[in-house]
Parts: sequence; structure tokens; C-alpha cells
Amino acid sequence: MERAVRTALGVVVLLTAQPPNRLASQVGHEPGSSPYHDIYLHSGTLVFVGHLSADRGKAGVGTSNALTFGARYEIPAGRALNFQFTGAYLQGDRFKVNPYVDSNSTARKTGPIKSDLLQVEIGMQLRLTGGKTWRRFAPYAGTGIGLISELNPVSDTSNYRFGTKFTFAFATGVRWYPARRVAVIGDARALFWRLKYPSAFQVPLAPDGSHVLGPTDRITDWTLHPWLSLGIGWTF
Repeated sequence: MERAVRTALGVVVLLTAQPPNRLASQVGHEPGSSPYHDIYLHSGTLVFVGHLSADRGKAGVGTSNALTFGARYEIPAGRALNFQFTGAYLQGDRFKVNPYVDSNSTARKTGPIKSDLLQVEIGMQLRLTGGKTWRRFAPYAGTGIGLISELNPVSDTSNYRFGTKFTFAFATGVRWYPARRVAVIGDARALFWRLKYPSAFQVPLAPDGSHVLGPTDRITDWTLHPWLSLGIGWTF
């Protein structure tokens, strides 16, 4: 009799206990109310506009103050990493420096003059939230390497040319997904390139004996350019 009572009590306990899946559903968020959503991990393109500013270098002749337009193709590599291929057109300006006139002359530095650049870049981008968004936002960090070249070189008495240069970039930003395949991207990056000055900048060629650069200054100069842009992308 005692054994039968114990058996009956055991059956009652099992019938009144909550199933494991029901208990699990009480932990965290219901699927419909969760702030996390999966990102659609497919290739995609985006277009962007922005502005590049800042450093013109020690001699003040570097290209800056550029309105930028570009496009980017992205290929996902896992849940958190994207490979990126970028092409950008930079409508900038620069100044001309004439080392053959006095340093206090208005003809020493003239401009700004038009200086448009074309950049191509290969980069990587890491989503900090992995393969998900948080309330439809996904912050990221990235880096890239590329080439940049002046499209409309202007003759200069100093023989300075922007030419073609390597670029290095470090980027951060955030993506907002208003729809599963659509993203709005706010991007902030630091773009580096190296200027090379002509030897005339270090020689006292002006009547007053002045020179553009000091005699111990390097004729190469790394410049840093903050670049802010806003874009919209579509995932295939």
C-alpha cells in the first residue's frame, strides 16, 4: 500500500511540473519582442556621399576639402566579417606655392585650385554585434588599403604633383536596417596618404632667401584626412 501511494505521488508531481521548453521560453525575450535580429548575410552594394577634410601637409599644397561620391561592393565572410571593394571620386582643391617669390608676396601661395582625385580600395569590416543587429543597429570597425590618383594635374612652377599614392584607412560607423535587405550607413574614417615635395621647396630660391620647407625637413609628409559619409545599401 505504501509503495502504491509513493507511485501515485510521483505521477502527480510529473503531471504538474512545467515542461523544459515552457520554462526556457520565460528566460530572455519572446521572439517577436527581442531586440536582436539576424542580418541577411549575402553580397550587396552601397552608394555614399561625404566630405573629406583636414591635413594639407607642411607645405600647405595637399588636396583636401573634398566632396566625395562612391560605391562599394561587399562580400560576407562568416557572420561578422565583410570584404569590401570601394571606388570613390573626390572633388577637392589645393593651393599652389611658388618658391621663386618672396615669402611675404601675395604670389607666394595662390588658390585654391581644383584637384579631383580617384580612389580604389580593398578593405575588411568587422560587425561588433556579429551576425545580428541590436534594435536594428549594427556598429562596426574596419580597415582598408588602396590607391589614389589626381585626375586633373595642374602645372606648377615648383614641379609639385600629387601623382598616384597608396592610402591606408581605419573606419568605424553604424548600420541601421529599416528593412531586411536595406541598410543606411553612417561612416567615419581616417584616411592616410603620403605627399612628396619637390626639391625646390627646400632651396632658398626667392630674392629674400626664404624657402618653403626647412633645410632639415623631410620631403615626404604623411597626412591624415577625416572622412565622413552617409550611404544606403542593398543586399541581394
